[in-house]
Amino acid sequence: MKAPHLLLLLTFVASQGFAADANTNAPLPRTDAQGNPLRRAPTGHVSNYDEAKVGNYTLPDPLVLRNGQPVRDATTWMNVRRPEILSLYETEIYGRVPGNAPTIRWEIRELATNALNGAAIHKELVGTIGNASPPQTVTVDLLLPAGARTASPVLLHMTFFGSLRSALSPGGNATSAQPRLSELGPVTTILARGYGYATVRYTQFEGDSKANSLSIVRKLALGPGQTEPAPDEWGTISAWAWGAGRVLDAFEQDPAVDAKRVALIGHSRLGKTALWGGARDSRFALVFSSCSGEMGAALARRDYGETVDDMAANFPWQFAGNFQKYPGRWNEMPVDAHMLISLIAPRPVFITGGTEDQWADPRGQFLAAVAAGPVYRLLGREDLGTTELPPLDKPLITGALGFLYHTGGHTITPEDWSAFLDFADRHLKAR
Repeated sequence: MKAPHLLLLLTFVASQGFAADANTNAPLPRTDAQGNPLRRAPTGHVSNYDEAKVGNYTLPDPLVLRNGQPVRDATTWMNVRRPEILSLYETEIYGRVPGNAPTIRWEIRELATNALNGAAIHKELVGTIGNASPPQTVTVDLLLPAGARTASPVLLHMTFFGSLRSALSPGGNATSAQPRLSELGPVTTILARGYGYATVRYTQFEGDSKANSLSIVRKLALGPGQTEPAPDEWGTISAWAWGAGRVLDAFEQDPAVDAKRVALIGHSRLGKTALWGGARDSRFALVFSSCSGEMGAALARRDYGETVDDMAANFPWQFAGNFQKYPGRWNEMPVDAHMLISLIAPRPVFITGGTEDQWADPRGQFLAAVAAGPVYRLLGREDLGTTELPPLDKPLITGALGFLYHTGGHTITPEDWSAFLDFADRHLKAR
């Protein structure tokens, strides 16, 4: 079933206003009775998990130009509307990459031809960032299927701690309970299905705290007399997404990698990064965004779980300075998550959320994917095929938009990986 275009124009009717304590000075418990996080933002907003209180909202229509004219064809979308939306995300949300962003010079080293008992070739990609002194470097580990007769598609996984180097160490494996290994995908399965698998730790491009978020690439891009990025320049999510694009530059230098078939994978804030990386760099063939939540795949206009107010207060460095306009004024944002997903169209996007991760609003992520459907259909691709949240652990993977609501929490589950690989097979395998 195709989602009706009018879905984008519906007003979701619920109670008015933000959720709040009667006494705004009263201390909040850390969680509600169901274990969901409770937070009071500086605006006074208190976390809500009641669907009856998500508030009234109308989504901006991605298929209406800023001058009010409808978008009726792919040419108008690609040449006019898509650039409009991309510019809004660049200047108001994540921040544009400045013109003097540093370059990265890559060296590709082959470390082993018989890794994982002969199943893989292990390569190390070492990038030197700009001309900093001392030199700043970034390291990417890449496994390619041994014996591949043609260039391999690759899954590029931006990680918090996980490194293939750990998985390749004696006793290491991708299902270990150690944090640095449990984050990784099912390496042997990925290789057996014909994919290369690469990992890169995100903080090699830019730090992720108030103290060190201006320490690597954003610092190198500061102009004379500039002590911080301009209000419309990159936050760290934009810097990490830029870094993913630089890894893709390196893949283009390796004839063993099919750089036209690279998927970008990220979880949580890196799920946001994967979406923005896929939106701003059309070379990525597919995006897998896990539990990306607020300012990722979840609709920001829904008052559910984490909100704009929380993000702006707790992680200001991740966004453009202009993002600080919107706490308490969500409906004034010129964009919402369905438009971020639409920027990736017609390329495929796979989104996941978990039952025990209501903070990330899995229903809101699903609704955003539904609302992106008209753009995919305009471009000749299939959407989710439904407007109803699917049963738990039943993936929707037949179209160019994929979704899985998994049993469990804020993680990429084995079931997520299995469904994602099936989804990837439909889109990345040579046809």
